[in-house]
Amino acid sequence: MPRFLITGATGQVGFELRRALAPLGEIIACGSRECDLSDADAIRRTVREVQPHVIVNAAAYTAVDKAESQPDLARAVNATAPGLLGEQAAACGALVVHYSTDYVFDGKKAGPYTESDQPRPLGLYGQTKLEGEQALASSGARYLIFRTSWVFGHHGKNFIKTILRLASERTELRIVADQRGAPTGSALLADATAHIAASYLRGEAFPLGLYHLTASGETSWHELARHVVQRALDAGKQLAATPAAILPIPSAEYATPAARPLNSLLETRKLRETFSLNLPDWRAGVDHMLDAILAPGR
Repeated sequence: MPRFLITGATGQVGFELRRALAPLGEIIACGSRECDLSDADAIRRTVREVQPHVIVNAAAYTAVDKAESQPDLARAVNATAPGLLGEQAAACGALVVHYSTDYVFDGKKAGPYTESDQPRPLGLYGQTKLEGEQALASSGARYLIFRTSWVFGHHGKNFIKTILRLASERTELRIVADQRGAPTGSALLADATAHIAASYLRGEAFPLGLYHLTASGETSWHELARHVVQRALDAGKQLAATPAAILPIPSAEYATPAARPLNSLLETRKLRETFSLNLPDWRAGVDHMLDAILAPGR
């Protein structure tokens, strides 16, 4: 039976991967307690003990602003660890599936970024994620890298849950309107990964390497916030703020230690055509999550 090693198993994506991959084989799920990706020895020991057929690395240092003041930790988890996982995967013949980010780009392109566009990270988080891609690619392992963006999920903290909380506490919200992307559900990432992993385990031939994987469509943080609040009100949620009270602001008015790309759109044609996958509009995933968390009694 195929054996999957999932790192970052308690995070948004890892939580969904445990569900989506379960029908395909045995799941060994590791959080930071079981395998600290800032500890090289722990990585090597875990892979050698598990002897997986597929390693799915859903762990990452995702604190974009804190990365600017914690470069060593961010680099250990985001850059060094993927290379070490690849090193161990090459030794045992495993495939590595790794998730990266739109933050490897500077966001200055007019349209969606393709896999062949030149990365230019704006901050340390994006730089370390890019270094992780490069380390895995040069490790000698078979690998798939899925760049994604604006991840949310039922499990864990994310923008959607933050907006619901703030809208219940405040009568007015000011949300950035000049950053655009495709909100992508962790469930969609996990289901797409399982679809592709099943093809791999069946021995189907397809190009390994780098792919972009996001939901379809695009929006801004401001538009997303208004959508979330309107859906919550329609579901009977009592909120202090209405969509009209969610005001658009430019990124310049919301100062952060790390700059964000204004354009986070990723072109997914390569993945869709290679794996015959339909990637639904971002609203489908957002609405599905909202239906679950806004259900009566929740």
